[in-house]
Amino acid sequence: MFQTQLQHPTSTNKMQTTQTLKQMIAGAWITQGIYVVAQLGIADLLKDGSKSYDELATKTGVDGRSLYRLLRALASVGIFAEGSSGYFELTPLAEGLQSDRTDSLRGYAIKSGQPWEWQPWGHLLESIKTGKPVFKNIFGMEIFDYLGTNLSASKIYTQAISSISGDEDAPIASGYDFSSIHNLVEVGGGNGTLMTSILKANLTMQGILFDLPHVVAQAKPAIEDLGLQDRCQLVGGNFFESVPKGGDAYLLRHIIHDWDDERAIAILKNCYQAMQPNSKLLIVEMVIPPGNEPLFGKLLDLQMLVNYGGCERTEAEYQILLETAGFSLTKIYPVAPPISVIEAIRR
Repeated sequence: MFQTQLQHPTSTNKMQTTQTLKQMIAGAWITQGIYVVAQLGIADLLKDGSKSYDELATKTGVDGRSLYRLLRALASVGIFAEGSSGYFELTPLAEGLQSDRTDSLRGYAIKSGQPWEWQPWGHLLESIKTGKPVFKNIFGMEIFDYLGTNLSASKIYTQAISSISGDEDAPIASGYDFSSIHNLVEVGGGNGTLMTSILKANLTMQGILFDLPHVVAQAKPAIEDLGLQDRCQLVGGNFFESVPKGGDAYLLRHIIHDWDDERAIAILKNCYQAMQPNSKLLIVEMVIPPGNEPLFGKLLDLQMLVNYGGCERTEAEYQILLETAGFSLTKIYPVAPPISVIEAIRR
C-alpha cells in the first residue's frame, strides 16, 4: 500500500508535466486565437456584460459555431469564461484586450498575428544555426525597411509598441531624476509618449523627438493636442547617419536591443559625436539577470534574433557595448521592472 501511494503522486506529476508541455507546444495556437478575438474586438463587445456566442458572431460577421469553438478554447486558458447556454464573459486576462484601457494589449495581440511577425519564427532553427535573423530571407528586406514601405504594417507596429510601452512612461518619468536636464534628445522616440510624459513632469525642459520622418509625423498630432509643440521639436532622420546635436542628455528606449553589437555601437557612437562632454546617455531596456527565473525578456530575446538581429543583454554585455562606443556605465536604475534606465557618460 505504501508503495502504491508513493507511486501515485509520481504518476500524477508526470501527467501534469505532460499536459503543461503539450500546452507550451501548442502556444502558437493560443497566440493566433488571441489575435483573432483581438482583431474582432470581442473584449470590447463584452464590456457591458456577458453575451451569447451567436450574438457575438452576428456583431462581428463570423461563423457562430466556429467562434464558439475559439472562445471555448481560449476560456480553457483563462481568456474569457463560458457561463450557461453558450454565454461568454470577460476575465481579468480578457480585459487586457479591451481597446480603451490604458494597459490594453490589443494592439500587441494584433501585431502578433501578422504574417511578418510570426513567419520568421518558423525558421528559428536557421537563426540558431547561423546567429542571423531570417526576416530578410522571407520578405526581401530587413524589418524596418519593410515597415517603412508598408503603411498598414507600420501603423500596426506603432500601435503595438505603444500598447506595451505605454505603462512604462510614467514610471520612467518619475523613477529617474530628469530635473537637471534642460535639453533632452530622444533618439528613436516613436510616437513620443515617453517624451511627452517627461516634458509634463519637468516644466522647464525642452525636447527633441528624433526618428524616421514617417514615424515622427505620426507623433505630431498628439504633441499638439498636449500643447507641447513649443517645447518639443520633431526632427526626422536616420540614427545610423547622425543624431541631433544640442542635448545635455540622450535617451534611447528599446532601440539598442533591436540591433546586433556592430550596429548598436554605430548608433551609440553617433550619440557620442553629438553629445557635449558633460552630457548623459540614458538607455531604457530590459537587463537580463542571471538564473532560471521566468522573464519576458528571455523570450523577447528570441524575437530579436529571428526578426531583427538584435538581442536582450546582461549588465556585463551593456558595459562592454558602452565602453566600445566610448562611454562609461555609471548606474542602472530599475525604474519599472523588468525595465531599467542604464545611465552612462562620455569617457
